[in-house]
Amino acid sequence: MTQEAILAQVQQAHGIDKLLQVVAQLRHPEHGCPWDLKQTHSSLKRFMLEEAYEAVEAIDATEQCGDPSALKEELGDVLLQVVLHSQLAQDAGTFDFQQVCDTIAEKLIRRHPHVFGNVSVDNAEAVVSNWEAIKQAEKGHPKQESILEGISKSQPALSRALETSQKAVKVGFEWPNLNSLWECVMSEYQEFRAELDALQPGQPVSAAAFERLESEMGDIYFASVNLARHFKIDPEVALTKATTKFTQRFQAMEALILERYPQAESLEAAMANLDFESWDALWREAKQRTSLIQ
Repeated sequence: MTQEAILAQVQQAHGIDKLLQVVAQLRHPEHGCPWDLKQTHSSLKRFMLEEAYEAVEAIDATEQCGDPSALKEELGDVLLQVVLHSQLAQDAGTFDFQQVCDTIAEKLIRRHPHVFGNVSVDNAEAVVSNWEAIKQAEKGHPKQESILEGISKSQPALSRALETSQKAVKVGFEWPNLNSLWECVMSEYQEFRAELDALQPGQPVSAAAFERLESEMGDIYFASVNLARHFKIDPEVALTKATTKFTQRFQAMEALILERYPQAESLEAAMANLDFESWDALWREAKQRTSLIQ
């Protein structure tokens, strides 16, 4: 079949059928794409993560500007990853896309007995509780070995810390009040400072000392995640927004620097001679400028 005939055949399809045909053609052993034919489940892992993050970014952008076109495109990229993995599995004779769809559909039916059965629920929390109970029953582990089972180790560290904390809190492992939680957070900073004070001035940090600093910094992050959880703040979202805000302000500083040093060979060259006071003044001005824009 010629390339024109292949294209004509694909163009006659629509929706998911069209995408399935395109991916199948990309994986065709004789007429497919060399890059797609080379891929494995393992080699595609990073793309799955990247596309998921870009979809989340598109959701934020849609909420800000109201234009859903970016989200539509990014959701397509996420779907492509699912179809690619399904095609790889089909090529290996293990499962196909239809089986993936059937599996998730049946799982949703089982875990929503209040929609597809006779179970009654009063709120979203009850839905989550039922979901977890059904999930455990499906695994065939009526006696749970650990409350923390099932937490993905591959997710971002802040998200994993939040999920871990939430599961522990559900069984009562919680600070009695905000003051005790706040004291815990502050104590972690004090322990980190104690490790800093123990370092020898002017001497390189030993491997053992570095491990202690790293450990104490981890405790700061974990305690801070619990503080965020207390106020129902998603730390991953909060940090993403803070990083975006910093990026906007830093780029506003760069614009100011270019305005004031037009003769500099480069932006980095203009930055090279700035002292702390200059940076501080630029930051304050950039902060004011970005706040006016927002």
